[in-house]
Amino acid sequence: MTNKTEAPPSPADLLHQRELAVLQVAERLHAMNPEWVVYFREVLGVEGVVRRTFREAEELVRFECSPHYARIREMLDDLRSRQQAIPAGRETQRVVTVRMPRTLHESLKAEAESMEVSINTLCISKLLKILDQPDRRSLLE
Repeated sequence: MTNKTEAPPSPADLLHQRELAVLQVAERLHAMNPEWVVYFREVLGVEGVVRRTFREAEELVRFECSPHYARIREMLDDLRSRQQAIPAGRETQRVVTVRMPRTLHESLKAEAESMEVSINTLCISKLLKILDQPDRRSLLE
């Protein structure tokens, strides 16, 4: 009778296991139908499960290019679309002042009006889309 020892999992296997674990946490939270800001904070926020799991910048960028991350973004978009009319009452909101040329402001204002949303809603949507782009790595360089 021979003793077979399994080879230790490869780094790629370990990374894949971590990706699946993060996705499972995100799916469980999504099933609870939280406010989108809560979902964002707990999953994608600075202290969310993604950043706690992928602490190295290279690992984080690699995860953000994965289908698991794309699924997390879909779930975030789903929550946002369900709750657009519901104000976020649980999380403290912060104000960011952005200086921009008047022509850019006018362009954003016109776009928001045509979409029948506030400039704030439009800008938040645009920021989230930028974070979702696969070539986000160039933003970090």
